[in-house]
Amino acid sequence: MITKNNLQESQQDENEVEEIFQELEISEEEKKKLKEELNILTQGVADLISKDDLLARLISSRQKKKPLKVKLGLDPSAPDIHLGHTVVLNKLKQFQSFGHEVHLIIGDFTGMIGDPSGKSETRKQLTEEEVEENARTYQEQFSRVLDPDKTILHFNSDWLGDLMLEDIINIASRYTVARMLERDDFATRMADNKPIAIHEFFYPLLQGYDSVALDADVELGGTDQRFNLLVGRRLQREFDQTPQVVMMMPLLEGLDGSQKMSKSLDNYIGINESSQEMYGKVMSLPDDLIIRYFELVTDLTPAEVEKERKKLQKDATNPMKIKKKLAHNIVTTYHGEDEAEKAAREFDKVFSQGQKPEDMKEVIIPAADLEEGKLWIVKLIAATGFVDSNSEARRLIKQGAVRLNDEKVETIDYDVPITEEMILQVGKRRFARIRRGD
Repeated sequence: MITKNNLQESQQDENEVEEIFQELEISEEEKKKLKEELNILTQGVADLISKDDLLARLISSRQKKKPLKVKLGLDPSAPDIHLGHTVVLNKLKQFQSFGHEVHLIIGDFTGMIGDPSGKSETRKQLTEEEVEENARTYQEQFSRVLDPDKTILHFNSDWLGDLMLEDIINIASRYTVARMLERDDFATRMADNKPIAIHEFFYPLLQGYDSVALDADVELGGTDQRFNLLVGRRLQREFDQTPQVVMMMPLLEGLDGSQKMSKSLDNYIGINESSQEMYGKVMSLPDDLIIRYFELVTDLTPAEVEKERKKLQKDATNPMKIKKKLAHNIVTTYHGEDEAEKAAREFDKVFSQGQKPEDMKEVIIPAADLEEGKLWIVKLIAATGFVDSNSEARRLIKQGAVRLNDEKVETIDYDVPITEEMILQVGKRRFARIRRGD
């Protein structure tokens, strides 16, 4: 929430930055490049501690010709990346574009503790095998956004696994219980008389120690990671390092326009989804999120985003053209230009002209799975892979979101005769051609 104090602090920060620029003994051309870098790197940032510190780091980096170490910690317990996760990854990509080092920390060691952020109870600890499998999935997925050749990957077990008990006691001695209980989720659980396991205190401490081990210049994270990020600054100071700049990115709203993008809320856009599904989902966004998505999940510069904002303000009643540009940009990022063009044509064909898409998923139903040549509609929907569970299929039928050969499916108590080819539509964007197998 923007408050008077926020605005005053922001203005003070801007004034300090401008004073630093005025005092720099460099050419106007170099000042211009530095300002551009600072503007791009701070675009869309929800909170920054602090802007003048970041500028000082950027100046030092240029003078010493030494790239900044920019860190992001990844919890390997949730490896399916959607656009919400890419907000911070896109910011890392911008750092890469200016020649800085991006360090991804796979929390294979801390992942066995589990981040208690936002949790109302102790989080289940992952096994070593689960952590390793999830970490492998992350390695595959982050390369969809970042340049893998310019990304340095670490597992924090490389240094945390070597710590002796005396080392851990030394780290723990640098932080008080009172400060730890300032954390919202811990404070809430204390107030509700819910247990807090001792090992949970070690998560922010050990994540913070990652910054010490790396001697990080900048750490990124979501606004929900504020406490953990600030612990890193505190520990660096305790270990005689210059405290890192903390850059917090906003949590991206999902397709419903209000709640945080989440797979569990089914309001997400997955980066591994098909180009047509991705394009269609972007086109279903509420209009008031268009500029926010341009700012947070595309590669447009601040000046380019401002142009789109002005276009939208000029013709607020017809945002379709601008939203198509947003969808094209996002799909191109993950599938390429050709697929984006194809997805645009399919969208116009299905939604503007009311036709079926040319390419749709083909699902073969084996005869052995049929009872008297029929298959329960819920199982048929599940067989397409469009839903994760039978309960989700039931919900979609009850909402009137399922059609078979253009006829709305009215009830879950329907056994579908699987004889000749048929078209199953789930929602507005998902189509499957159903055939019977031998």
